[in-house]
Amino acid sequence: MEVVTHLANDTVEFYKWSLTIADKRVENWPMMSSPFPTLAISCLYLIFLWVGPKYMQERQPYTLRRTLIVYNFSMVVLNFYIAKELLLASRAAGYSYLCQPVNYSNDVNEVRIASALWWYYISKGVEFLDTVFFILRKKFNQVSFLHVYHHCTMFILWWIGIKWVPGGQSFFGATINSSIHVLMYGYYGLAALGPHIQKYLWWKKYLTIIQMVQFHVTIGHAGYSLYTGCPFPCWMQWALIGYAVTFIILFANFYYHAYRRKPSSLKGGKPVANGSSAVANGHSSTEEVEENGKREKKGRAKRE
Repeated sequence: MEVVTHLANDTVEFYKWSLTIADKRVENWPMMSSPFPTLAISCLYLIFLWVGPKYMQERQPYTLRRTLIVYNFSMVVLNFYIAKELLLASRAAGYSYLCQPVNYSNDVNEVRIASALWWYYISKGVEFLDTVFFILRKKFNQVSFLHVYHHCTMFILWWIGIKWVPGGQSFFGATINSSIHVLMYGYYGLAALGPHIQKYLWWKKYLTIIQMVQFHVTIGHAGYSLYTGCPFPCWMQWALIGYAVTFIILFANFYYHAYRRKPSSLKGGKPVANGSSAVANGHSSTEEVEENGKREKKGRAKRE
């Protein structure tokens, strides 16, 4: 018990010390004064993962078609804004794409970058709705480990990023990722419009490829910074490398099962969908047909 007490005290003391080197510009911004709101929202998300399917088990699924259209295109706008702000402000501040330390000054461009990164962090909290929509629509098999791991960890890790390094090379990965999310949410927004649009959406699997390329670029970028001794916090660089490696493994596994592996069984002459889904919020290639065909014929799904 004494060991546990010492460990708890040391943890508290370390956290207090870490606050002394945190960015003072963001400490009074919403959600940034304490980690507890972020952790509380993340815990509620995990609780919903357990309670939601139980609640929906004996209920008809919601279609949420209009909600998905509004949500997806709203996320396109938000991610486009983030990418645009980061790109324009970093160019105005003369940022280097190879090595850029954090500037904690109140320079207008530095604050603009920190603000865009804060919005990027907030967007990761909003993306919890991806899972909520899956569960309300009873697409339980779409809530994979990759899906939950991505959503839950990104929100928490980016709180840490904004608290201590809201600038410098943090802009690089956020710019790439928000740009990819413009494409991703654009795809799902278009898919939600219905089968007359879905037949033209042939490029879903390439989103996964682009995401995997992104993780390799992240590793290369962080590795180069460590090799050259770039004065950006080393702990952040190593964390990015380790985090990107986990995503490469998980996304490669998803891509193999979703697009490369041949179906092992057939039902009625049609391949059985494996139920995998990458970072998506409302649709998979198999469910689009189901939602707009079988479900509408049956007329059993709940409307909004």
